[in-house]
Amino acid sequence: MSSSTTQTSTIGSIGAPSRRNTELALLLFAVVIPVFAYANVGLAIDGSLPAGLLGYGIGLGLLAGVAHLAVRRFAPYADPLLLPLATLLNGLGLVVIWRLDQSERLQQVKTFAPAAPKQLMYSAIGIALFAGVLIVLKDHRILQRYTYISMAGAILLLLLPLVPGLGLNIFGARIWIRVGGFQIQPGEFAKIVIAIFFAGYLMVKRDALALASRRVLGLYLPRGRDLGPIIAVWIMSILILIFETDLGTSLLFFGMFIVMLYVATERTSWIVFGLLMSAVGAVGVASFEPHVHSRVQAWLDPAGEFALSQKGVPGHSQQAMEALWSFGSGGTLGTGLGQGNSDLIGFAANSDFILATFGEELGLTGLMAILIIYALIVERGLRTALAARDPFGKLLAAGLSGAFAIQVFVVAGGVMGLIPLTGMTMPFLAYGGSSVIANWALVAILLRVSDTARRPAPAPAQNSDAEMTQVVRP
Repeated sequence: MSSSTTQTSTIGSIGAPSRRNTELALLLFAVVIPVFAYANVGLAIDGSLPAGLLGYGIGLGLLAGVAHLAVRRFAPYADPLLLPLATLLNGLGLVVIWRLDQSERLQQVKTFAPAAPKQLMYSAIGIALFAGVLIVLKDHRILQRYTYISMAGAILLLLLPLVPGLGLNIFGARIWIRVGGFQIQPGEFAKIVIAIFFAGYLMVKRDALALASRRVLGLYLPRGRDLGPIIAVWIMSILILIFETDLGTSLLFFGMFIVMLYVATERTSWIVFGLLMSAVGAVGVASFEPHVHSRVQAWLDPAGEFALSQKGVPGHSQQAMEALWSFGSGGTLGTGLGQGNSDLIGFAANSDFILATFGEELGLTGLMAILIIYALIVERGLRTALAARDPFGKLLAAGLSGAFAIQVFVVAGGVMGLIPLTGMTMPFLAYGGSSVIANWALVAILLRVSDTARRPAPAPAQNSDAEMTQVVRP
């Protein structure tokens, strides 16, 4: 017994340094690749290394170093892959945003302003929040105490864009607010707060929601009174879609709840009901809401919408067709970093449509590599959910991973023409302060759950010699 206890503590003591060394090696790799890409873009544009290459490398290295030190000090047993993967995406996003800043076409626009310096500042704020979450949040189970406070906070965040004088209507969608000189997208932070509420609520109610009254066509139908939560969330997502005309947040909000509901109850019927209700709500709103209807039309017939936009018909988007052209011109291997024409998409090339730049300049090969990195982040998040020792941690990690996956699918699917376009941004890659800051906080919470799940259990106290003698005495 004594030898096994000693062996367990030895394994636990070497586990954290091993993870830290693995993370540091991967983090160096995640910094070197964007720096190399940055140099490649400069050489492609004017045949010389960019003047800010050294500063960019030092800046990204410092941010990665601060994040690594925070994980090493406050979450030593956390998953060693999440931080390098997020750093790699953030670094590549900065490179492509800077590449689009060099476009002569975009520089001719009156409202043009370089976006890369701002994105670097937002990334620094995101890393600071990342470290702050790890420092303040000692145990993720503390968040369970704020289940219903989280619900109130999420509703407040989602309603802020509707407040007169505070909310902004940009291109038909009310998903931003103005605070000082900054535009903030509250929905990016609401997804984290909503995940906390759903995790706390479903942990308590999962047994009742798992009950089924009858079986129809191989599906377990829930009892009528247990349909209340899903109907309430469905109504809220529809209201977001109607009043804010925000298809992306509506899909993310409802989809995350369905994923967490399935994880909590293991009932396939909830997935089927969720898909049916999503389809009914989306079709219903698209039939009478002009902004959503125009998005659907641009999705169904991008070539026709592009032709109408060339004739000056208002309300029709040409960006969907231009994004498809960018993917097509990239081919398998791409045109090369800095040598594409995705800047023809316009002002949204570095935000909603940044994936089109990757598709054109890195080709199908590079685009698949980017999507695999996203898939790895989701996989590590789900692995964290499986490893969590408490039900709240399992649901929270699954919900955050599901929200991240849904956002990637919604944005990538919209740009590629699989689903209608939304106003959401690609996590870590696209320009946008709210997105990069919120997603760094999301990764920090996943690392906190992972650290708690992987941390070795304390060794049991050994009995003293006197106690052992007393036990064996006849």
